[in-house]
Amino acid sequence: MRIVIAGGHGQIALRLERLLSARGDEVAGVIRKPEQADDLRKAGAEPVVLDLESASVEEVAAVLEGADAAVFAAGAGPGSDASRKETVDRAAAVLFADAAERAGVRRYLVVSSMGADPRHEGDEVFDAYLRAKGSADEAVRARPGLDWTILRPGMLTNDAGTGLVTLAASTGRGPIPRDDVAALLAELLDTPATAGLTLEAISGSVPVMVAVKGVAGN
Repeated sequence: MRIVIAGGHGQIALRLERLLSARGDEVAGVIRKPEQADDLRKAGAEPVVLDLESASVEEVAAVLEGADAAVFAAGAGPGSDASRKETVDRAAAVLFADAAERAGVRRYLVVSSMGADPRHEGDEVFDAYLRAKGSADEAVRARPGLDWTILRPGMLTNDAGTGLVTLAASTGRGPIPRDDVAALLAELLDTPATAGLTLEAISGSVPVMVAVKGVAGN
């Protein structure tokens, strides 16, 4: 498969790029800073420098042309203010979805966040983040032209992955290593029957492949 990942230099994205390239997929990662390109090449991905905060739908669609799947894994990141949660975590996700539809790329995965809700209340930056992610998820789910799956991991850690997870529409709170989130995304890409699902994920006792097969088609 050819897979295009928005936010290609993110911690989950780099892990996913390594997994996908190792199994023989062709991977492109969209990045904002040219100096990040070497890290993507080391992960086995082709770097594409494009700022999703200022790019047009046409520019992004050109990058997605011919892809089998798109993964939105971009985020404004820690330390960013509420305005960038809006321009990256919401608007860029909507732009990437628009572009995927325009390019005819049906399979669309979103790395969201547990608790994402456009109606979430609160005045902190994290509250703005959850609203932005929730709004983006709603915009993606409203698109009949996309076979979307939304993955909402719990608290992300840099612990070594165990390959064992809990994956369900609702899991309750809990941590999960970024390694295991990347493994879930790789497995979801291979499982089109998970289209139309919004899934939460935390560490658990079920192997990734078994967990994904368990929710497929539900």
